[in-house]
Amino acid sequence: MTDAIPDQITPPGPLPPRAERFQVSVPARHNPKLQALLEEVASDEELYAIWHAQNVNAVTRLHMTDHGPVHIQIVANIALKLLRLLVGRDIIPNIVRDYEMTTEDAEVVVVMAALFHDVGMSIHRINHEEYSLIIADRKLPPLLATVYSDPAERGIIQSEILHAIIAHRSDGQPLTLEAGIVRVADALDMTQGRSRLPFEQGSTSIHSISAMAIENVSILAGEEKPVRVEISMRGSAGAFQIDALLRKKLKGSGLEPYISIIATVDNNCENQLIRRIVL
Repeated sequence: MTDAIPDQITPPGPLPPRAERFQVSVPARHNPKLQALLEEVASDEELYAIWHAQNVNAVTRLHMTDHGPVHIQIVANIALKLLRLLVGRDIIPNIVRDYEMTTEDAEVVVVMAALFHDVGMSIHRINHEEYSLIIADRKLPPLLATVYSDPAERGIIQSEILHAIIAHRSDGQPLTLEAGIVRVADALDMTQGRSRLPFEQGSTSIHSISAMAIENVSILAGEEKPVRVEISMRGSAGAFQIDALLRKKLKGSGLEPYISIIATVDNNCENQLIRRIVL
């Protein structure tokens, strides 16, 4: 699902000219609301600068994995795919169940939350989820106003987005399907491309080493459960990503009944300590 994207990651430095920027793309042609919002996002110079700044803090200053526009795109696409797979199996989003709004509105919530979930990293890694709320609370109203003319409807959408942002942290408590989706989608961006930059800069933390061991993540329609996630690992170090990160984000997300996760190590790998992990 994400194997074509990591090569486009470049080390963060000065803000690149507009023509050289990575353009976030999400399949929204069947959702006019989401499509219109994404057009506004694409033209938002400040938001792109914030994404760039959060990646400078993450990669350049803290030697963490990628948290820039590529990560944002991957999480947004995973979140949207998870939502569509669940809705396809008659799982009802909370914005539909609780407010009698539409599935299209639920798509707006998960994608916009994904786009803003890490913007607080531009301020600091510590408590970045809370800082993300501050930035999103300022940026969302003018963006949402281009699609939602009713202030009450706009207020509900914004509240649901903000909830999904704050609930993506490991100790968060997602109260909606949409928030759980964003939390799990964030954890599923774990392939080797996320760690390429830290490795190039000399970082060999457990986060970068384990991410380098993840070969591919595929998100598919399941049989017993609506979603099946297949993860291929090139080495046992990838178990850290699965057990310490993904399992932690999945637990308490509300998505446990709907997702099966199968992680396997390539048979050709040397020193296999782990062959298969099932969540």
